[in-house]
Amino acid sequence: MTHPYFHYEAAFQDYLRCRGIAYIAVDETKKAVFAGAKIKSFDFLIYPPNGPNVIVDVKGRQFPYHHASSRRYWENWITQEDLDGLAQWQHVFGDGFVAHVVFAYWLTNPDGPASISPHHVFRGQHYAFLAVSLDDYRAHARRRSPKWGTLAVSAQRFRQLARPVLELW
Repeated sequence: MTHPYFHYEAAFQDYLRCRGIAYIAVDETKKAVFAGAKIKSFDFLIYPPNGPNVIVDVKGRQFPYHHASSRRYWENWITQEDLDGLAQWQHVFGDGFVAHVVFAYWLTNPDGPASISPHHVFRGQHYAFLAVSLDDYRAHARRRSPKWGTLAVSAQRFRQLARPVLELW
């Protein structure tokens, strides 16, 4: 079960529930151990009506992200640990499962010219959910910060790769 104070995960869970998509939310308070190795947890197992089962790690970002006096669009950074964990889980679950990173964008200006559609309203806030497969993200990610162990895909490439979640199922 996701923690209710993680509004991005809670909004995504509500999105799935409202659309009748079968899922299991993973309890992040429990560290997963498989074959003696600790693996970073993911957030959801999704059982769509069409296509393979999906291992999802949700990454919450504001859209646009306000930084100092500028606004940043299409923030999509993740940690190397996130990427490695998803790859391990995809291997563990095997055939019939595919891993995706879902970027849950909290739309700070949902009616603005640079907004994302479709929107999902949760607790009075607007969200959009875009997914990138683990394989696509890995193929196009570049080091963002060696100090923090983060990676990102260029905004232009990300816009080509990312799909609204429901297009995947």
